[in-house]
Amino acid sequence: MYYNDFLKVAAITPKLKVANPKYNVDEMLRLLKQTNASLAVFPELGVTAYTCNDLFFQNSLLKETKREIKRLLENNPFEGIVIFGAPLEIEGILYNVAFVVKGHNILGIVPKFYLPNTQEFYEKRWFTSAYDIVKRTKMIRYLKQVVPFGSIIFKESETNLSFGVEICEDMWAPISPGNLLALNGAQMIVNLSASNEYLNKRSVRRRTIIEHSRRNAGAYIYCSAGVNESTSETVFSGHNLIAQNGDKIIETEHFSRESEIIYGDIDLSKIAYIRKSNSSFRDTINKHPIDVVEVDFELPQSSDYTFEKPFDKLPFVPKKDKAQAFEKIAALQENALIKRLNHIGSESIIIGVSGGLDSTLALLIAVRVADAIQMDRKQIIGVTMPALGTSDKTKNQAHELMKDLGVTIKEIDLKHHINEHFELIGHDGKTTDKAYENAQARARTMVLMNLANMHNGIVLGTGDMSEIALGFTTYSGDQMSMYNINAGIPKTLVRFMVKKYAETKFEENLDKIIDDVLKTPISPELILDQVTEEEIGKYDINDFIMHRFLRFGDDEARIQWLIETAFDLSKSESEHYVTNFFKRFYSQQFKRQAAPDGPKILDISLSPRSDFRMPSDVDKRN
Repeated sequence: MYYNDFLKVAAITPKLKVANPKYNVDEMLRLLKQTNASLAVFPELGVTAYTCNDLFFQNSLLKETKREIKRLLENNPFEGIVIFGAPLEIEGILYNVAFVVKGHNILGIVPKFYLPNTQEFYEKRWFTSAYDIVKRTKMIRYLKQVVPFGSIIFKESETNLSFGVEICEDMWAPISPGNLLALNGAQMIVNLSASNEYLNKRSVRRRTIIEHSRRNAGAYIYCSAGVNESTSETVFSGHNLIAQNGDKIIETEHFSRESEIIYGDIDLSKIAYIRKSNSSFRDTINKHPIDVVEVDFELPQSSDYTFEKPFDKLPFVPKKDKAQAFEKIAALQENALIKRLNHIGSESIIIGVSGGLDSTLALLIAVRVADAIQMDRKQIIGVTMPALGTSDKTKNQAHELMKDLGVTIKEIDLKHHINEHFELIGHDGKTTDKAYENAQARARTMVLMNLANMHNGIVLGTGDMSEIALGFTTYSGDQMSMYNINAGIPKTLVRFMVKKYAETKFEENLDKIIDDVLKTPISPELILDQVTEEEIGKYDINDFIMHRFLRFGDDEARIQWLIETAFDLSKSESEHYVTNFFKRFYSQQFKRQAAPDGPKILDISLSPRSDFRMPSDVDKRN
C-alpha cells in the first residue's frame, strides 16, 4: 500500500529449511500472496538459509538457488518491491547479496561489504567483501537480465520514495553503507539480517537500529532470520524491527517456528521535511560521496490506505512513562520560573486566576516554585477580575483553589471601570464586538501589570501554545505578560499537567476543585456563556493539526485527509477545521512576533526568537 506519501512495508521471517531453496521459495511465494504492503523484505540469505556453512561451496546448492530465484521471478504474485537474500557467484567468487525485485524483473543486486569473522561467525570462510568488486563491476548478467550491481539507490520516479539496502554486519560498522546511502539520497535503509540471539543482544540491536534511523534522518526496516535457522551453538529469534526518525514503529521477537510478518507505515513526507529542516544533516550531504548507482522504478499508488495502528488523537499527551514525562515537564517549567525570578529579583508573583485550565496550571507551578525558593505563598497574589462575561462558577472555582493553596486572594471587579472606558471611547457597551471583548482583556492585563509594579513582582502569563497558534489572545491583553510559563504547552497537555500536579505534588486535597476545573468548558468569559470550542473547534483536533504541521511539515490537503482518518470526520468537517486553523495561524503571526519569553517544553515551539520564524504578513488567500 502506497498513498499520499505513506508507504506500508513488511518485514517477513519465513519458516524455512536449511539448504532447501525449493522449500524456501515455496514459502516466500505463499507469504507474498498474502502480504498487504508495497515493500516486502526477507532475511539475509533467505533463499538458502544463512547457516549452510560449507554447503555454500557446493555447485548443487548454487544451481538450485539460481533455479529457484528464476521460479520466484516467473511466479511472483507481489505488485510491490520484494527484497531477499541469496548467495551469488561472480567469476568463481561467492558474494552474500540482496536481490531487489519488482514483478519479473531484478531491479538491482546489492552485495554485503562487512563480513563478520569473529566469535560464532566466520563468514569470510565462504564469502568475499564487496569493496573490491564494486570498483570495477557496475552491471552483471543474471538470468538473462542485465542488472545493476553495487551500492544502489532505488528511486520512485515521481515521488519522495527512495531506499538503499545493506546486509546484517554492514549495520554494525562505524560508518555503515546505509549511512552513506542515506547521505546520498536514500530515505529508507533496508537491512537483511541473520543476527543470532544471546542475553541482552536484542536491546543492543534495538538501540542500534533506532539510532541509525535517527542519524540517517529516515526509516530503517530490519528483517532477521528466525528459529528455523538455529543450529549447533547459534540460536536465531526472528527479531524484526521497523523504525523512523529515531522512533520505533513496531518490533517483534517471538521465537516463532512458523512464518511471521510485521507491518509498518513509513511517513515519507516527514523524512523529507526533517531532512530539509535539519541543518546538521544538510551540512553532511555531499561531504561523503560514494560511487552509487541510481535505479528508477514505478510504484502504483493505492486507491485507499489503511494504517496499521490508529492515529494518536492526543499526540502531545504522554502515553508511556507518564510519571517520568510529567516530572520532566514540571522540572522544565519550575526551573525556568525560578531562574527568571532570581534574575530580576522579583519579590512576588502576580497571576490572573480565572478558574480555568491555563491559570490553574500557572498557579500550581507558582506555588511549587515559591515553596522551592522559600518564598511565602502569600507573596503569590492571585487576582480574580470579574467583568461582563464572568460566571459565578469560574469565579468561585478561582477563589476555592487560591484558598486551598494559601495564596493571597485579591478580587477586583472591573465592570464599572470597563463601562467608564466604553463611555470614554464612545462604545455603547452593548454591542458584543471585538472592542467589547478586547477592552476587558486589556483592562485585566493593565491591572495585573500595575499590581506587579506595586509589589515588586512579575506578571506570570497563562496563555498556552494552542491559543498562541490560533491567535486566540488579545493583542496587548492576555497576550502580554512578564513571563509566559505556559507558552510551550498545548491545551491538551495542559489538562494532563493540571491533573498530574493535583495528584502528585500537593498535600492539600485538590481533587474536587481540579475535577471541577477540568470539566468546565474553556472560555475567556468576555461574553456571557461564551465557549471557546464553539468558535474555534475542539482543541483535540486543533492540536493534532498543529502537531502534523510543525513536526511533519504536512500541507493542508494531507492534514485534512489525516484528520478525517483519525477523528472520523466528514470531508466538509475536516476541510472546515483545516481552513479555520490555517486562516487563524497565518493571520495571527503578528501577535506571536511580540510574545513574551516562555520556556520551551516540547520538540517544537512557536517562539519567534527560536523555533518558528515567519513574516507577519503572509497572505495565503487565492
